[in-house]
Amino acid sequence: MDTTRLLDLDFAPLTAQAAAAAIAARPPGAQFAYVVTPNADHLARLAATPSLLPAYQAATLCLLDSRVIAALCRLLGLPAPPVATGADVTEALLTRHVVPGERIGIIGLSPVWLPSLMARFDLAPPAHCNPPMGFEQDPAAVQAIIRFVRAHPARLLFLAVGSPRQETLAAALAAEPGLTGTALCIGASLEYLCGAKRRAPAALRRMGLEWLWRLAHEPTRLARRYLVDSPRVIAPLLRQRRRRARPAPPALHA
Repeated sequence: MDTTRLLDLDFAPLTAQAAAAAIAARPPGAQFAYVVTPNADHLARLAATPSLLPAYQAATLCLLDSRVIAALCRLLGLPAPPVATGADVTEALLTRHVVPGERIGIIGLSPVWLPSLMARFDLAPPAHCNPPMGFEQDPAAVQAIIRFVRAHPARLLFLAVGSPRQETLAAALAAEPGLTGTALCIGASLEYLCGAKRRAPAALRRMGLEWLWRLAHEPTRLARRYLVDSPRVIAPLLRQRRRRARPAPPALHA
């Protein structure tokens, strides 16, 4: 698969539907692997904290979850990967690829929303674990999650505990011998799909304005992320543009 290199990550050339199909095509019992879906906030954080990069780079599949980043790439003359948001990939998997009676796994999401999720997608009761806040700072809590995943194997495991917690957790799970299935680092996707949060209308999503919708609905939580932190991704994009524009050194002749 030819990938697009962007900010030290190799993005797959897949739409959400194609990504869901590729994930679902993994054979039952396949060795544990995971999928990351970086957006502008993730990429800005990775540029500022390179120590987080290995957890993303070790993913089997890296999908771009930001129409804003795709638009910036086109504006700057950088190759733009297709956009495959975590919510769209998750919805495609739950709608088209989970077989009747199949038990998925979920780490995160308040248990109060499980009935709504099950009803919307006609799901069997999932294997569910909702770790406490700050679990990533507690090795015992991380080990408890690992034991839960080992005791409840699932073909699809949705990690919905936010970034970078879910990516570092996925990397820790991948380091464990004998685990199977595919984990998806999908942030708040399940909250939108179960009705806990209202997603932006499709027209706004197509225009790349989903961030503005979210900001309008959660200004206290998201103002700093969208107005201060995420724009910091522009600087590393400009650096990548300069590197691409830099002429190659002349060949040396004997």
